[in-house]
Amino acid sequence: MTFLGTITSPDNAHVKYARSLHKKRARYRDKRYLLEGLRLVGHALDAGHRPALAFYTSEFAAGPGGALVRALHEADTPTWLVASAVLERIADTVTPQGIVAVLPLPEPPPLPADASLLLVLDEIRDPGNLGTILRTAQATRVDAVLLTPGCVDPYAPKVVRAGMGAHLSLALHPDTPWDAILRLTAGTRRVLAEAAAPRTLWEWDWTAPTALIIGGEAHGAGPEARAAAEAGLCLPMAEGTESLNAAIATAVFLFEAMRQRGDMREH
Repeated sequence: MTFLGTITSPDNAHVKYARSLHKKRARYRDKRYLLEGLRLVGHALDAGHRPALAFYTSEFAAGPGGALVRALHEADTPTWLVASAVLERIADTVTPQGIVAVLPLPEPPPLPADASLLLVLDEIRDPGNLGTILRTAQATRVDAVLLTPGCVDPYAPKVVRAGMGAHLSLALHPDTPWDAILRLTAGTRRVLAEAAAPRTLWEWDWTAPTALIIGGEAHGAGPEARAAAEAGLCLPMAEGTESLNAAIATAVFLFEAMRQRGDMREH
């Protein structure tokens, strides 16, 4: 029996546990993170990810979300029916969509031997930016995303929502120190996106194995990132233009890499 009952109190122990996963320390201690909403939870189930636990409201089950609730039961996912006030306590959003699931947090997978496009993120701290970057990495077939310890946690609720399911298919390596990044990116050419670089991104041969390094929004790339890069590449802009948002700049670089690699086709 996967339906565990009804919860009406925000002080319930299961609710407190789910709420604790808003904190990074609890996520990595228990190897679990939160997914919110019909689309994300449904996408996880369709992709073969079995939630460890799920909470939903009666209003959600009575509407279009009913099919997802039945699918969770069929997948033997332990589920709780909760009051709206309880779901608001669990969720990170101001107006929850009626369902929150707890998913296993995956271990970083080994890099494929034929990895040819890696993304290294150095001190990206804005959750929305990181989520958008991860969506772009998924769209451009990046083999793995390596995040330095200064980045916002990719499994934080706001990043997960902004990522729109990218976490479910991307190979993510959070909190990766630079010595490990150098080891993991050995055999690739490391390039740094920087505004003052003498070469443009269009002058680079992206068909050879490459690791693209993107610096943080506030201060750009740190000294370790600069030392690791063998070349810097810029995105030319009109004179007097402010530097682009990190997520937008990353998208331009990655889609150029995809274009050169002949991957501009639908699957």
